[in-house]
Amino acid sequence: MRRLSRQVWVKHVAVGGDAPVVVQSMTNTDTADAEATAKQIADLARAGSELVRITVNTAEAASRVARIRALLDGMGCEVPIVGDFHFNGHRLLSQYPDCAKALDKYRINPGNVGTGRKRDEQFATMIEMACRYEKPVRIGVNWGSLDPDLLAKMMDENGKRENPLEADEVQREALVVSALSSAERAVELGLSPDKIILSCKVSGVQDLIKVYTDLASRCDYPLHLGLTEAGMGSKGIVASTAALAVLLQSGIGDTIRISLTPEPGGDRTKEVVVAQEILQTMGLRSFTPMVTACPGCGRTTSVFFQELARDIQCYLRSKMPEWRKRFKGVENMNVAVMGCVVNGPGESKLANIGISLPGSGENPVAPVYVDGVKTVTLKGEHIARDFQLIIDDYVTTRYQQ
Repeated sequence: MRRLSRQVWVKHVAVGGDAPVVVQSMTNTDTADAEATAKQIADLARAGSELVRITVNTAEAASRVARIRALLDGMGCEVPIVGDFHFNGHRLLSQYPDCAKALDKYRINPGNVGTGRKRDEQFATMIEMACRYEKPVRIGVNWGSLDPDLLAKMMDENGKRENPLEADEVQREALVVSALSSAERAVELGLSPDKIILSCKVSGVQDLIKVYTDLASRCDYPLHLGLTEAGMGSKGIVASTAALAVLLQSGIGDTIRISLTPEPGGDRTKEVVVAQEILQTMGLRSFTPMVTACPGCGRTTSVFFQELARDIQCYLRSKMPEWRKRFKGVENMNVAVMGCVVNGPGESKLANIGISLPGSGENPVAPVYVDGVKTVTLKGEHIARDFQLIIDDYVTTRYQQ
């Protein structure tokens, strides 16, 4: 059963409560380059990101946020944008009111707000700006930028205990305390509790599970999940999936981000696709038709079925921006591309549309099944094209509104 949290609205997107788990992402452009940033935000939104965070770290960046919003509106892209602030957010929000108004949410890191007495003053300034413009806030604590004074104090107190905790246990507790005490202070300053989202990000899978399990038991704020630095390629995907799947299965988590390090020149939208696939394969949400395909073995000596599975998956995802508007429920469609007779017909019958391609030594024909019924047998050089046409026809007839 999913943990029931408060619900926070970020523009038109509901986070928490009984709302679906929200997918978000973050740009890696220089925010001062409004055109490049707006384009990447639009690309991420087109891929399915429901919130997009941008860095607001300089006066130049802050001065361009309103322009970015205007560019997005001109594209018809209504995705909410979140301002990520560290060190100087109090000054940028105060000095650039157009930025403060154009953003749909602020992200504040309590460990990077300031030191000593300035910390309280600067945190208060940011919360006051959120109150003034009625913006929700994510109080995002990070393992790598945890408030050093709080951690030192808690380490000292732990050292005086009769049975001291391990250092990593104290550090995890400091993360939770920082988030909860910052939220409490924000409420004291006038921010409504239904404007607060919390996160406590770390890089280790087991640490993330422990921190969020503890945090979830101690508050009813919506929680944003994600490893703070997941890594690159398969490592980042596997680590994120391992951590988030455990928490989501336990009912913990209201919004997620997969913080993948892109390959040089890689596509930033990959993190959106991974987040969607985690939620969809767990049965929590549906975003795009999924392709079931076998891994191949000695019976499937041809690479044709691999190429067809890849091409069909890419085709389905590319069509979703258009299909989502026209065909209600199409994201739930399942397509099977199988490579031989062992499991091919059976898996194809279980899918909405399935094709069982010939394996080694089989007749060079490919039976197609639609909703469990064999409808046609394809052969020749145009199997891929013909199968795609069958999918198109199925979508337009089965999901027509």
